[in-house]
Amino acid sequence: MAQRNTWQRERVREALADAPGFVSAQALHALLRDENTGIGLATVYRALAGLAAQGDADSLQSPDGEALYRACTSTGHHHHLICRSCGRTVEIEATDVEQWAHDTAEKHGFTRAEHVVDIFGVCAVCTAAAENERAGD
Repeated sequence: MAQRNTWQRERVREALADAPGFVSAQALHALLRDENTGIGLATVYRALAGLAAQGDADSLQSPDGEALYRACTSTGHHHHLICRSCGRTVEIEATDVEQWAHDTAEKHGFTRAEHVVDIFGVCAVCTAAAENERAGD
């Protein structure tokens, strides 16, 4: 079922596009609340779910289980490297992972297998900042 294209949904889309990386629905809602948009949290969740379902937003689960979203910058299946500190995200190719997923599924008699691979770490900028902070102590 297609979602109606309301001004609230468009505002959520714009806020997501302006976000520097993956964000939670709660964080996006707080931003919109601070702008006095009157957009409720349930509306943010519905809009994000719709954007993800249509391929207009990437969605992933953080290491602590929270759903995170960002405006999709590429089409098709892809993977991410995500900084746990600043949220910087890099889209990556993972040919070896693709082959492994296909081979593993086939080995166990599965077809039409799908997978999700997102790698969380700390980017070079945040690593350097942390090392500089430790050196200054």
